[in-house]
Amino acid sequence: MQRTTDAPHGGARPTRSPAATRAEFARLAALPLDELERQCRVEAFHAHGPGGQGVNTADSAVRMRHVPTGIVVVCRESRSQYRNRKLCLAKLREEFARRAKVPTPRTATKPTKASVRKRLEAKHARSHVKEMRRPVRGEE
Repeated sequence: MQRTTDAPHGGARPTRSPAATRAEFARLAALPLDELERQCRVEAFHAHGPGGQGVNTADSAVRMRHVPTGIVVVCRESRSQYRNRKLCLAKLREEFARRAKVPTPRTATKPTKASVRKRLEAKHARSHVKEMRRPVRGEE
């Protein structure tokens, strides 16, 4: 979400709030496509890559910025700008749904005694190899 703060020079400068809440992202994911498209700034541009003349001559690629959240998605899969717009909206919805999902908590695990012993033995063997590379003391 964007908020404006008073800049030192007197103008308002947009700043990003920490992050929209999961509930806000869930609400955005459920919006109808036409309303979601109204909240976006859409740019069309030349796609590049394989496809040659069909890709390079037409402004078929679409970049969509969701203005309230600042999320940007790009789509250039199709040669049709209309289809790319629809794919961008689908990508936006997927991103909102991903951000609305609560991450699964990680469980802390402790290494087994055998794995700790094995790692320490490997470190000891490596240190012995490095010790053998040093010049012998007293023969300098």
